[in-house]
Amino acid sequence: MQALSVVIITFNEENNIDRCIDSVKDVADEIIILDSYSTDNTVEIARSKGAIIYQQRFQGYGPQKNDALKYCSHDLVLCLDADEVPNNLLTQEILQVKKVPGHDAYFMNRCTNYCGKFIRHGSWYPDKKIRLFNKKMAKWSNGMIHETIELSPAAKVKQLRGDLLHYSFNSIAEHVAQNNKFSSLSAETLFSNGRRTNLFKIIINPSWAFLLSYLFRLGFLDGLYGFIVAVNISHLTFLKHTKLMSLHLGKTNQGTL
Repeated sequence: MQALSVVIITFNEENNIDRCIDSVKDVADEIIILDSYSTDNTVEIARSKGAIIYQQRFQGYGPQKNDALKYCSHDLVLCLDADEVPNNLLTQEILQVKKVPGHDAYFMNRCTNYCGKFIRHGSWYPDKKIRLFNKKMAKWSNGMIHETIELSPAAKVKQLRGDLLHYSFNSIAEHVAQNNKFSSLSAETLFSNGRRTNLFKIIINPSWAFLLSYLFRLGFLDGLYGFIVAVNISHLTFLKHTKLMSLHLGKTNQGTL
């Protein structure tokens, strides 16, 4: 059976890390935590659960996850966020991969729990993610945010059954706060890459984001929270574009001083 390293990056995740580590105890041969100097009890909880702890200053989501891979003893790795948990079916699929690997990377569907309700429609589901892979054949992109797995051209990929349960937001206020944080990071990344926006995109893109999630991807089937999620997806898109425009306007104004 192939050995598996589970790797998790953390910062102030004392409310999540216990559940996350417990969820992988049947599949993990080691659990690696790369912590960004948490100020709560994250490290103490993780250590009490047998995790191996490393710490470094946060480098951005992609770079931080790539650095975490360096501490893994095994080639087969399962990368999780602290608020994620594989369900029973996905756990059984991971165990089967350990017995008979066969592929270099594995897709899984992520299902988000929003204020106590799992969202099974809209733009959030199925949220396909590669989280199980051979680290010799894959790595994380270097983006500050919205990091993705970059595969070797020869990599063989398979879809696993089951869901990666994502316990994201306990309140709408948490979602709004994250929208503000992530939209700033996204705008700064786009700005540094020379990307631009305009008034047309500020008006149209948020509207399309809402319609895509709520109507075309059947978000309305998730009831009130399906509507709230779609509105917040639209809001995130609006904030990202307006902040990107603000950055360019600030640069233009500086140039005229």
